[in-house]
Amino acid sequence: MDRQLVALAGGFVLAGAAAIYWSVQKAPAPASMTAPDTADVQAGAPLAQVKRPASLSAQAQIGERAYNAKCAACHGENAAGQNGVAPPLVHQIYRPGHHADAAFLLAARNGVRSHHWRFGDMPPVEGVSQAEVKNIVAFIRELQRENGIL
Repeated sequence: MDRQLVALAGGFVLAGAAAIYWSVQKAPAPASMTAPDTADVQAGAPLAQVKRPASLSAQAQIGERAYNAKCAACHGENAAGQNGVAPPLVHQIYRPGHHADAAFLLAARNGVRSHHWRFGDMPPVEGVSQAEVKNIVAFIRELQRENGIL
């Protein structure tokens, strides 16, 4: 019986120590979901400085070609956005935890009402398949990871 009480008391002490430890740990600062002020950025200029990875996966290479054909006219080279036209996709707003891969498919298929940026609504993208969007997302995610967007 004494061993059981000692074990139980030890469990409480460990649980209490763990609770104290986790309560004093600083949570990471949440990423801002507010689009930056672009008033001082020249019209059409990129809205993000995008660093490219040293190499892209085969899927991302295919996605880059599809992105350049279907998305770059608005979202800019390397998904850096264009002021007054479309937002950068290499931005914390589009990280996987906030905009899952399926959000890109839905955006391409149905268009999107403007909600983070003030560039107006995005129309559906004509002639892009689900497979192409998956490859485009692979390209965007690799750019995001290279730029610290997780």
